[in-house]
Amino acid sequence: MLQYAVVIEKGESAYGAYVPDLPGCTGVGKTRAAAVRSIRKSIILYIEELRQRGFPAPRPGEVAELAQVAVPEPSAAESLSA
Repeated sequence: MLQYAVVIEKGESAYGAYVPDLPGCTGVGKTRAAAVRSIRKSIILYIEELRQRGFPAPRPGEVAELAQVAVPEPSAAESLSA
């Protein structure tokens, strides 16, 4: 089983998803869950198409990690100047 990093972006009316390791492999959905379902299907179709053309499935190379950071609140002076 292969695991690819998937980037999910929230747009104005839908979510989009893409796989950095698979150029052009995208998915979309009205909800985040729908976008995830869509990109999973897209990954399968993408790899099936590669195999039909005689190419192997690319090995996952990208890694994703969430970085949680504490951002200080702006000072009163910074708030007024913005």
